[in-house]
Amino acid sequence: MIVTRSWLQEWIDLDGISTEDIAKTFNSIGLEVDRVHEYRVPAKIVFGKVLECEKHPDADKLNVCQVDIGSTTRQIVCGASNVRAGLTVAVATIGAVMPNGMAIKPVKLRGVDSEGMICSSSELGLPDTGNGIMELDSSIGEITLGQELSSNPFFNDDLIEIELTANRGDCLSIRGVARDLSAAFDRPIKDYTVTDNDEKRGIGRILSLVHDKDLDVNLRYKALDLKELTLPFIVKLRLAQIEENRESDVEAMMLYVTHATGVILRAYRHDFFTVNDEKLGKIILNEDDNGFACTQNEKKEIASIVGVIQKDESKVKESSGTVVLEASYIPPDIISKKMAESKIESGPMFYKTSRGSEPELEGGLSYCIDLIEEYSNSTTFSGSIELSKSFREKNVIVTKQEIDAIIGAKIDKSVIAKILKNLGFDTSKSSTDNFVITVPQFRHDIVNKQDIVEEIVRMVGIDNIPSKPFLLKEANRLEDNYFAYKKRSIYRRKAAQSGFFESVHFVFDEKKVLESYGFETTKEELELLNPIVQTLDTLRPTLLTGLLKAASHNVKNGYASVKLFEIGSVFTPTREESLRMSFLFSGEKEHESLANSGKPAKVDFGYFVQKIADIVGNVELRAYETKHKLSHPYQCAQIIHNNETIGELFRVHPEVEKAYDLDVTFMCEIDFDKLVFELKTAQKRSKYQASFRDLSLIMPKDMEFEKVKEVINAHATNELIRFYPVDKYSDESLGENMSLSIRFVLQSNDKTLEEEDINGAMEAILEALKNELGIGLR
Repeated sequence: MIVTRSWLQEWIDLDGISTEDIAKTFNSIGLEVDRVHEYRVPAKIVFGKVLECEKHPDADKLNVCQVDIGSTTRQIVCGASNVRAGLTVAVATIGAVMPNGMAIKPVKLRGVDSEGMICSSSELGLPDTGNGIMELDSSIGEITLGQELSSNPFFNDDLIEIELTANRGDCLSIRGVARDLSAAFDRPIKDYTVTDNDEKRGIGRILSLVHDKDLDVNLRYKALDLKELTLPFIVKLRLAQIEENRESDVEAMMLYVTHATGVILRAYRHDFFTVNDEKLGKIILNEDDNGFACTQNEKKEIASIVGVIQKDESKVKESSGTVVLEASYIPPDIISKKMAESKIESGPMFYKTSRGSEPELEGGLSYCIDLIEEYSNSTTFSGSIELSKSFREKNVIVTKQEIDAIIGAKIDKSVIAKILKNLGFDTSKSSTDNFVITVPQFRHDIVNKQDIVEEIVRMVGIDNIPSKPFLLKEANRLEDNYFAYKKRSIYRRKAAQSGFFESVHFVFDEKKVLESYGFETTKEELELLNPIVQTLDTLRPTLLTGLLKAASHNVKNGYASVKLFEIGSVFTPTREESLRMSFLFSGEKEHESLANSGKPAKVDFGYFVQKIADIVGNVELRAYETKHKLSHPYQCAQIIHNNETIGELFRVHPEVEKAYDLDVTFMCEIDFDKLVFELKTAQKRSKYQASFRDLSLIMPKDMEFEKVKEVINAHATNELIRFYPVDKYSDESLGENMSLSIRFVLQSNDKTLEEEDINGAMEAILEALKNELGIGLR
């Protein structure tokens, strides 16, 4: 996209802002500047007027001109084909140095004195505006003869070429670029001036528009009687600067206005739409064979495919006659999709249409009409013919907090509102907490709140947002099911390391067997409707019976020692599911070996408890009676872990052992959800020596150790780190009492304990046992 400073000045006031600052601003707001080119006309090039023009007496292609340069009249010999009396021209006076280095001096050409040179645009370092010398006019402002061209802003201009991203079709016009500068510099953009004279003949007398269905296009038509159109010099110069040209003056004018406003304009011969020299022309909007919207006459001849190409037959090639001007808009996504589906020939305007043209058709047409009327004797028909499709309004809602969070800095709310307003967004529906932003139709690239924030950041300037260090925090992508799997895997591995083999069973079991051992089974109304076999006719409430069956099979296969575990689901009578972990140890503690003389001992209660502790951690036991009939009445206990009951442990009842052909057998079932699975943390340990003391207490045989434990814990000093029973003894001399030996471990974090410290701790415990339980030392 090519713009010039003077062209931008027509839409936004840039006084006080240098071209360098404009270029820097373009870069900061995302419009990357590709190049900046300065046009500087040399000194001593002045405005002049050709008073007389006569043929050179001795050369057919030369003319002898008398040129008024304000202070005097100079005779200049000129070879341009378009030189004639009455022209306002650029004159290089004596002493001027041209851009190519040539110095202007008095010379004689074929015997005729010449004091200067009448210049073409290319001779002054400007783009080529056509064959011959420049024909200057009022389009470049007030002209004073003798005034240097360098004082005129159009000859002392800067060209800026901008690289646009594919989504910024709104900046494919001078007005569109000025709109972004308006937001960046907080200066208002100039509005269109729309005028219409009702006293003129109405357009309805000469033109009508017919359409049968909605084709997703907006069209607006005006008509004029074109007379003596002369393309103004400023139009020629600017079209040359953007490296464009057209065959006719009317086509050139359409191109100029389209580049200035962004509105897609076309000019048609009025008689293309008439039949048999009738005055009323009829434009028919229809679909062509490929589904594109097109305008036709009554003979079905296509004038143009809207937004794509205009046919040569309908173009205006003369500078007089009745002309129909068309402004069109079609959403870029629609025309681009259609073109991708059906590749057809396209014209130069398709690029702008497919990227996103301006939808403000009335303003673009009025701008064009005013320009034509200023530089011709044309008259415009009043009114216009319009086909308007209402496109759905697009709103984006974003809070001030969301904007600040995305940007990473706090932007004042009034600054945000001003930026959005200058960019053409409507924020009138906003509330105190929310920005309700209506996206203008020309910004088809804005679809969500992130796009809105990007616009704000562009205008605030990324360099004006305080830098902050990145906070890199990786999100925890591990979900609960992973930790459940990890916990299960860890405890399975611990069980295997302790010598247990994993056993896996169906979640179904035999109802009759379960009920015979006292387990509650699934309620009748929730029972299985179609069990796979009759021996698996209910959901299991325990893992124990499955392990007993598996152990029985192993014994029958000749194994003298069977160690099994299982982790699986069990169900309450109401089908509530939970996870359990169960263990079974049957028969011999170890395999036959030299160490045990080939006669290994049978598993016992203490050995089994130690195996369970190796897997789940330190445990305590509490006297307990099970609710089922699998357990031995005198060898069962609750398992306490971290002061919480997590399950039960027992020897299998001898009758059950016999029923399953098992040797001495111990079992344990634990609520798996209550087992600890957490990050292990280091704990402080004392560097000082630990001391041990054993106390033998005389206590009733029927007194539970739990009571003794509670008293000791309540009166223990900080130095007592643990205690545990190591021996018990009874004989006839003790009667109903027994001797229980307890080992105490004492250690301080601050010093090595002295005998006095140890004795004091022990005496406090003995006194409490005597006062509360009536027991003492043996």
